[in-house]
Amino acid sequence: MLSLDVPQSSSKPEFVNTSRILVVEDEDVIRDMIVLALEEEGYEVITASDGRTALNLLQNPASGDSEESFDLVILDLMLPQVHGLDICRLLRYQGNIVPILMLSAKASETDRVLGLEVGADDYLTKPFSMRELVARCRALLRRQSFGNLSQTSIIRKFRDISLYTQECRVIVRGEEINLSPKEFRLLELFMSYPRRVWSREQLIEQVWGPDFLGDTKTVDVHIRWLREKLELDPSQPEYLITVRGFGYRFG
Repeated sequence: MLSLDVPQSSSKPEFVNTSRILVVEDEDVIRDMIVLALEEEGYEVITASDGRTALNLLQNPASGDSEESFDLVILDLMLPQVHGLDICRLLRYQGNIVPILMLSAKASETDRVLGLEVGADDYLTKPFSMRELVARCRALLRRQSFGNLSQTSIIRKFRDISLYTQECRVIVRGEEINLSPKEFRLLELFMSYPRRVWSREQLIEQVWGPDFLGDTKTVDVHIRWLREKLELDPSQPEYLITVRGFGYRFG
């Protein structure tokens, strides 16, 4: 069962959030409760009940209620027609960096890690509290907004890697690579302080923020994913180096 603690409010908030959220959930009751909780917070919410419809909305925003793209996707894992993992994997392969909060009844560490590995930014297991879901949505949107606003026109270079902060682009050995928002921020942090050793806790605070509700294994997942995109041989990294007992350093 889902926790029915939808934030209590007698009316819509006085402010209006500009964020547009896609909720992909095939269970009507859960989907309706999520929509209610998010709309009470002032978000614009679009829904899909199957994977194919969700992909159509994400790849062709004009097919929805407006021509705007989405600022956040709440994505159930077990969906009819197209599996949630496949949607997430395809979006990241296509370079779509929209933040994704994955929902699943599967609570094992393996399932959480798999969800993060294919590109989800956060993972919430069922049953969950609506207050927690709203808090996680706020955190993801806040970090996304902060990342966009704090970009400055700086080019960071290290050996054969060039990072363009304002354009959110990374060039490795002359070819552009696609990074998720978290991967990009991790790399930008590492390249800003080459050879500095960062603990997992420090990386969580700097990239995910102090309100992050997950665990430090998230860092290891994203480091492994970054290595696959940056290193010639991820098993013998030249850039992202593990410092045993301490954390990671760049270069």
